[in-house]
Order: sequence, then structure tokens, then C-alpha cells
Amino acid sequence: MAFILGSGSPRRLDLLAQLGVVPDAVRPPDIDETPLKAELPRPYCIRIALAKAMAVKTADDDIVLCADTTVALGRRILGKPADAAEAAKFLRSLSGRRHRVITAIAVRRGKNLWQKDVISQVKMKRLSDLDLKYYLASDDWRGKAGGYAIQGPASAFIPWISGSFTGIVGLPLAETAGLLSAAGYPLYQGAP
Repeated sequence: MAFILGSGSPRRLDLLAQLGVVPDAVRPPDIDETPLKAELPRPYCIRIALAKAMAVKTADDDIVLCADTTVALGRRILGKPADAAEAAKFLRSLSGRRHRVITAIAVRRGKNLWQKDVISQVKMKRLSDLDLKYYLASDDWRGKAGGYAIQGPASAFIPWISGSFTGIVGLPLAETAGLLSAAGYPLYQGAP
């Protein structure tokens, strides 16, 4: 049995390491992540995580873990910005408001599939022009849902959260540990 992380995210690798889990392989799937017409954020996030888990090639007894994180402002999905202008647009829309961060996890072993999603609330302070200029220049927005990462320089913009910090980062650890255990992954190997 091999454990495969179906994600190229260094943040997810770091989070798994907090559980003492090191993947045998990292295989980011190549799928279309375009939202369907009128698709709501939570169903979108779940659909993408499941599609990723199904797209990773594995042997029958291998365990694959995939996840997707989406920033939702009301019914709008704020994905990964294409450029600095789109990142600025996302950040201006989040400025001074609460929004949701949804992370869906999918674990597959053979034909068995386990799924869980976690929704956290995040409040972003009202951003000044200087805040925005500084953050965009940092390039930390690249590849981040909603155009920011709570664990980087944007942490200065987040005075309040309700929910899972690790879920906001990209992999809710309590739920991930539960799904891996359900799939038969031996957590706590070598523990006394």
C-alpha cells in the first residue's frame, strides 16, 4: 500500500507532516477546475476534490488524498487569480467583509471513496491602498484561492476567524486524520 498526495501544494505537504504523514508519492492531477454555470461554492469545491481523487492513477490498494480550497463571497467563487489585476479585484471585494473558506477533502482507496468538507468564516480588515500595493508586490497571492494566504503576509489582514485554521490554509487536519484512518492508513506509525 502506498500513500499518494494528489496535490502539488507545498502547504498540504507541510500540513501532512504535522500529522507525521509523509506521502510515498506526490501526483497532482490535471483536471479542469472551471466552475459550472451557476454552480455554488460548496458543491463546486466538493466536485473538484472528488474529480481530483478519481483522476490520480493508483494501484488497487493505494490510498490517494486530494483536496480543494475555495474562497466564497456570498454565492461567488473566488478562485486562483490569473494575474495581479484579478488578485487586486478579489482583495478589494473581500476588504472589510466576512467570507467563507471551504476546503473539501477526498480520500480514495481502490473503489472506496471518503469525502468531507469544512467551512470556516474569515473576516478581512478594510485594506488601505498601501496594504494592497504591499501585498500584491509580495507575489504571495499567486496560486491562492481568493488571492491570499492566511499563513503568509496576508495574516496581517485577518483579525478574526471561526472554524479550522488548517482548513483555511488548505487541509483541515482533524478531518483529514479521520478520513485517512477510515481508509486504513496507519497514522501514528512508530508511536510509543
